[in-house]
Amino acid sequence: MTHECSRAGCRRDATQHIVWRNPRIHSADREKIWLACDEHAVFLRDYLAARDFPVTVREGLPA
Repeated sequence: MTHECSRAGCRRDATQHIVWRNPRIHSADREKIWLACDEHAVFLRDYLAARDFPVTVREGLPA
């Protein structure tokens, strides 16, 4: 099974996951995950970080 990148319009296979949360509405134990291909991982991370969301990029895909 393949997973697609979460970037709008991208259909590439995801290779990383972007873990984030909105601290204004999510408790510290709540995490959201966007999948990213190699090309869009930095874009998605920067998009979330610009909104002051805690965000990390992890290689591989979530189980």
